[in-house]
Amino acid sequence: MAVPALYVVPTPIGNRADMVPRAIEVLQSVSLIAAEDMRHSRPLLNHFGIETPMIAYHDHSDERVVERVLAALRSGDSVALISDAGTPLISDPGYRIVDAAHSEGIAVVPIPGACAAIAALSAGGLPSDRFCFEGFLPAKTQVRHTALSALAAETRTLVFYEAPHRLLATVQAMAEVFGGERIAVLARELSKLHETIRRASLAELAEWINQDSNQQRGECVLLVKGAPAREQALDAEAERILYLLMDELPLKQAAQLAAQITGLKKNLLYDAGVKRARDR
Repeated sequence: MAVPALYVVPTPIGNRADMVPRAIEVLQSVSLIAAEDMRHSRPLLNHFGIETPMIAYHDHSDERVVERVLAALRSGDSVALISDAGTPLISDPGYRIVDAAHSEGIAVVPIPGACAAIAALSAGGLPSDRFCFEGFLPAKTQVRHTALSALAAETRTLVFYEAPHRLLATVQAMAEVFGGERIAVLARELSKLHETIRRASLAELAEWINQDSNQQRGECVLLVKGAPAREQALDAEAERILYLLMDELPLKQAAQLAAQITGLKKNLLYDAGVKRARDR
C-alpha cells in the first residue's frame, strides 16, 4: 500500500515496456489517479491490470477538481498524478496540484521514469553537462522569432518540444536566428517503431525535413548546440586597475585582486599582465 502522499508518476512515451515496476506498484495501490486524459490513460492502465479510480485533471481544470484531489490527500489517502506520456509537469499538466500539495505540507513523491527531453539529450551527442529546457516555442511566427532571438547567445544546449505540423517552420526559424551552421538534433518518435535521431546543421536539418514529409509526424524533441562562449576582453578601466596593482603586488596577487574588483576572469587578467610585463 502506498504511503499517503501525492505521487508524480511517469508513463511510457511510446513503448509500454518502459513502464517502471515501481510506477505500476504505485498506480495499483493509490486511492485515486489524476490523469491528463482518462480516455488516453485507460488502455495503459488496463494493460497493467490497474483498476484504481481516475479523475481527469489538467492545468486548466476548475478548482473543484483540484479541491477533490486535495481533499483525498488531506484525509490520508494517496493520489497519483499522471500525464498522457512521460513525466508530469515537464511541458505537461500537474504544476497546480503539486504546488497546492506543498503549500499544505503534503508529501510529494517523484517516481523516476520516461522523459522525452532526457532521452533525447542522452542520445543526441550534444554537450549535456549544462542544458536549458525551453519546452514548446510560441506558435505565432513573430513571437517565436522573438523567443529564439532571446536565446541566440545561450551557451548551454537548448532542448525544445515541438508539434509535428510546426517542426519545419521552427527549424527554419532556428537556422535564421541561430545561424544555419549551428548543430542540432531531431529526436522523433522516441521509443516507438519509427524512432529517428538525426544530427546535422540547422540548415541541413531544415532541408532534410522539407524533403521528407514523414519527418513531420509524431512527437518531436529538438536539441540545439549552445552558442560559442564569448571571450572576455579588458577595457581601459580594467587595464588601469590591473596595472596599478601590478606596480605594488606580484602579478598573481594583482590579477586575483583585479578579478575581484572588475568581475573579470583571473586568468584573463593574469595573461594581460604577462603581456604587459613582456612588452615593457
